[in-house]
Amino acid sequence: MLLNIQNLHVTYHPPGQKPVEAVRGVSFAVDAGESFGIVGESGCGKSSLAKTVIGLQPPSAGSLCFEGQEISRMAPDAFKRYRRTVQMVFQDAVGSLNPRMTVRHTLEEVLRVHRMVPVAKITERVGELLDLVGLPETVLDAYPREISGGQCQRVSFARCLALEPQLIIADEPVSALDVSVQARILNLVRTLQKELNLAVILISHDLAVVRNICDRVAVMHAGVFVESGPAAKVLDAPQHAYTRELLAAVPDIGRALKVRAQTPVPTLLTPNS
Repeated sequence: MLLNIQNLHVTYHPPGQKPVEAVRGVSFAVDAGESFGIVGESGCGKSSLAKTVIGLQPPSAGSLCFEGQEISRMAPDAFKRYRRTVQMVFQDAVGSLNPRMTVRHTLEEVLRVHRMVPVAKITERVGELLDLVGLPETVLDAYPREISGGQCQRVSFARCLALEPQLIIADEPVSALDVSVQARILNLVRTLQKELNLAVILISHDLAVVRNICDRVAVMHAGVFVESGPAAKVLDAPQHAYTRELLAAVPDIGRALKVRAQTPVPTLLTPNS
């Protein structure tokens, strides 16, 4: 078992206000090479859960183990390795990159700071990372504002892959991209997962994206998992009322077009009528 989370709670304590329970007793596990989806509406606790897994937000209670070791009990060196092994791709691809650094400098800095390869091999490794995510070398000297959102998202993946992670958490990685670019990014995720045996936690409100990528899925509502299981089973035969509500809210474009085609066109009245 790569990641094992049991009864996890995340509570915020705003000054002068009541505590906010963002995550309430969530449990799940992810194996190496597996893709696990978390779906739910905005504000349900998905991002708080992701930040806790990656170490940006401490849990209020519960157990979070990586490769059998409790994260809260890790020595500083072990926790540093954990933070390198678990990486995150954010929704705002452009905003997650330093606007004053070119793509080349972004990738070189990661490799240099974490000493992933000898200095003499950094340039070669940067080229390999670009190949992995399907970017041309022409983007190397570009700043984030000079390339597209899809290319920025690929740079974000390359930056994660530079650290040779075992688990990538992708928080709404395609929601800000147009449909054609979404498809390319999703294909990239599948390819990387297969080639590198990556585990992926995909956080999304888009059920079609989750169905496309994930082996298993959990439906989150008000800080808890209300339903979980194989993605096809949960999304094709939902058992919980909230899951059915999510599915019912997805626009059926094909049905809408069919209804429009079958609707009679009203006869216009002539001036003499």
